[in-house]
Amino acid sequence: MSERGTLIVYSGPSGVGKGTLLQPYLSRHPEACLSVSVTTRAPRPGEVDGVHYWFITEERFAQLVDSDGLLEHACYSAHSYGTPRAQVEEQLAQGRDVILEIEVQGAMQIKRSFPDAVFVFILPPSLEELRRRLSGRGTEPPQVVEDRLAAALRELGFAKEYDYLIVNDDLERAGSRLEAVIAASKCRTANLLDYVERMVNCHEHA
Repeated sequence: MSERGTLIVYSGPSGVGKGTLLQPYLSRHPEACLSVSVTTRAPRPGEVDGVHYWFITEERFAQLVDSDGLLEHACYSAHSYGTPRAQVEEQLAQGRDVILEIEVQGAMQIKRSFPDAVFVFILPPSLEELRRRLSGRGTEPPQVVEDRLAAALRELGFAKEYDYLIVNDDLERAGSRLEAVIAASKCRTANLLDYVERMVNCHEHA
């Protein structure tokens, strides 16, 4: 069977709980890793360069775009974000699953260049609950909360482009569903056709 890892594209509105949902999965699956994106925004309190994001200048970001050093890139809330190509390709080649936690703009770019990737979108239980979660952070002024809600509505319009939708209404239940869909994706016919072909060829030449 192929030892190449699986590329998992993981999206959802700000405040939906993507990171909280993903951490238990990563803890249980050492074969999976979270790609660290680059961004031009400033670090938030507690964020560490190289762990949460690579925090870079606009000039450096433009250089990466020009040299095709990013798998995808997008502008969100007046800041640029992107996925470094070299690190992702290296991890996949080593057989590790790579999870890209990215916005829908970038996800649609990945869909064109990596159609075999697995696309997972996390939904809030409701927009009212999403508003509560965003307001509960206490780090964003009211207008920013409203802007993020408006962005969430736009992102929901892309949900149909994803392979799997998971409602994050209960952390344990949503986590079990995330684990199940990633496991199921590894059994897709397209992923195993080479394996079947090798078995048939071995039999024919036995």
